[in-house]
Amino acid sequence: MKIEDIILSKDRRTVSSLRPFLSSDFVEDAGRFVMDRPGTVLIASGFYIKDAGVVETDGPPGAIAIGRALQRLGRRVCYVTDKHGALCFQSEESSQTKIIEFPICNIRESEKEALILLDKIKPSLIISIERPGMTIGGQYRNSVGGDITPYTARLDYLFSNHPYTVGIGDGGNEIGMGVLYEAILRIPTLAPFPTITPTSHLIASSVSNWGGYGLVAALSKLSGKDLMPDRNEQADLINWELEQGVFGRGSTPETGGVDGFAIEDSMEIIDMLHETL
Repeated sequence: MKIEDIILSKDRRTVSSLRPFLSSDFVEDAGRFVMDRPGTVLIASGFYIKDAGVVETDGPPGAIAIGRALQRLGRRVCYVTDKHGALCFQSEESSQTKIIEFPICNIRESEKEALILLDKIKPSLIISIERPGMTIGGQYRNSVGGDITPYTARLDYLFSNHPYTVGIGDGGNEIGMGVLYEAILRIPTLAPFPTITPTSHLIASSVSNWGGYGLVAALSKLSGKDLMPDRNEQADLINWELEQGVFGRGSTPETGGVDGFAIEDSMEIIDMLHETL
């Protein structure tokens, strides 16, 4: 089974309807793109859930899996989020790894902050995983169209001012999905207000974390090294986030939750990726 098949399995929102608009090996294409760009990598994540008042468990665990894999390939990694998502990356902060809180501010100040950050970090590549993307109206919207603009830092300006970018999403409103804006509008099960922010490469998956694991699988295949996260390590990370109050959509005390799926569903995806490698 291909990496693309695995990360689009258990598809509840028909995000696989976007597959005809992507290359047949879109995950491996993104992996090659990442492998070809050594240097510092900036990884963006954190999606605010308005009703819960916190970010969700989909995004940061996948971002950390990617970041750890890239560090094993000799890359320097910096995570960028806003004040709502910073908690999720505490485990990764070290003398070698920066956690950057991007301010929530207006358009002009956001672009200024983005240019300052890009000049300071000088990333060779920027990756987004489950990070809200700006809509055509300049707002940020959740999966049902709710406005989360006041709670969302405008990280889009990092991507619009950099030539080498990767986006990972599962609903149509995440940074990167802007490359398929017109297609997403025609699929009623996806975001009613899709983002217009594109990336150089796009990974679509049933759950964004699964797209992150898929990218790590592609990097493993291309590098000849097993970079895949350990299933227990990922489960512990997700459970730790839930204990800190991070929103587990569809979670229960028994199953935890990531985007409406039990933690075990995510672990099965990791197992399947291990097997296909």
